[in-house]
Amino acid sequence: MKVLVVEDDARMARLLQQGLTEEGHAVTVAFNGADGLGMAETGEFELIVLDVMLPQMDGLTVVRRLRASKNQTPVLMLTARDSTGDIVAGLNLGADDYLTKPFSFEVLCARVNAVGRRGPIAQPVVVEVGGLRVDLGLKEVSRDGQQISLTRTEYAILELLARNAGRVVTRETLMEGVWGAGSEVENNTLDAFVRLLRAKVEGSGDGRVIQTVRGFGYALRTEAP
Repeated sequence: MKVLVVEDDARMARLLQQGLTEEGHAVTVAFNGADGLGMAETGEFELIVLDVMLPQMDGLTVVRRLRASKNQTPVLMLTARDSTGDIVAGLNLGADDYLTKPFSFEVLCARVNAVGRRGPIAQPVVVEVGGLRVDLGLKEVSRDGQQISLTRTEYAILELLARNAGRVVTRETLMEGVWGAGSEVENNTLDAFVRLLRAKVEGSGDGRVIQTVRGFGYALRTEAP
């Protein structure tokens, strides 16, 4: 299996490359998120082993951009972070599995084989909720046939909600997915962008589709819980 390892710790990257090569995989290594994204976008890999905390571009942003471009290569995320919020963030953005450091190499190999066997998972290209239509492939948004122009940040928020339509996306997931892990963006910044987004997608008076779930986050659906 062709595996891309994206890991900035040179020692860890070397160990992963050596171990996975000995298991029969063809392994390529990238040492920062930007290079990893560029290599992953070629589409030649069957699995990506991706660290979360990376220079230039964090792993969560890499996953978000891959899924936004319809690249469905399976992703196994590695991180020293083990909080529930971080795990949920990675999985909601499109990661297929999550392994926290430190880990045994036997467990890593088992996860690599399991995720690799799944292969790319097709996801819907178009999401429709309450007359709102989000074309994830073309990055176009419309409601009741009327095109809606969004800023990059507004679209990034809506895309995350659309990919999880009907489910609650936590505030932490939205902030990390849009602005990157470790960013210093505040809650009121997210709220401000959601208000701007709502004004555009709900301004015609056709009903609310971005629901606030107090204490948790937001959901793209027509009815509040």
